[in-house]
Amino acid sequence: MSNELLLILSLILIYTCVVLFYRFLGKSGLYCWTVLATIAANIEVLIVVNAFGMEQTLGNILFASTFLVTDILSETEGKHAANKAVLIGILTSGAFILISQSWMLYTPNANDWASPAIASVFTNTPRLMLSSIVVYAIVQAFDVFAYHAIWSKTTKLCNDSKKFLWLRNNGSTLISQFFNTFLYTFAAFWGVYEIKTLMNIVLSSYVIFIFTSLLDTPAVYIARKLSPAVKKDRAETEQKVA
Repeated sequence: MSNELLLILSLILIYTCVVLFYRFLGKSGLYCWTVLATIAANIEVLIVVNAFGMEQTLGNILFASTFLVTDILSETEGKHAANKAVLIGILTSGAFILISQSWMLYTPNANDWASPAIASVFTNTPRLMLSSIVVYAIVQAFDVFAYHAIWSKTTKLCNDSKKFLWLRNNGSTLISQFFNTFLYTFAAFWGVYEIKTLMNIVLSSYVIFIFTSLLDTPAVYIARKLSPAVKKDRAETEQKVA
């Protein structure tokens, strides 16, 4: 199976899982998904593949799903719930990095076979770890802010808070993902690569995020329909009509 097909299937599976977590577990399910995606993305990002004519790391779709989570929470549960998911992601990332790095401090038993492989996977420089946490905190917080800022503007414009979901979803995520790609690339690799190489990394990474961001819009619409608050409003409206 080609890498391209695997990535497409992964995107469908991951976004479907986010919606199902919300359908069956509510906002608690999205908090659980944030923990799962944050840990898995920190591991998967170490894998480099060639797909769609570009060299890229895995983990992009999982990381993009955390933006989908905050957008769903912003839309259905409110700004506070979305910011809580951001905080959960920050704490999860920090805790996972500290725990995984502590494994390297142990002296392996003579019969141990896993330590060399684990060390090669989880040995990261402090600069990369710090860059990851700081950039995650900045861009996720900005995503929530931008989502609600766009929502406020469109609501005032048309006097309907339900319209322009696609705009606040894509607008906030695309801007946030650009900041994420730019800030992380330069924070992690400044002085390691030339400016031209850094810009190429930013460009190729952002192209991927454009597609992952645009394709999460149907998931947000579905999640809004599944929201208990939306169902309650619909039921009350139907009762009034009856």
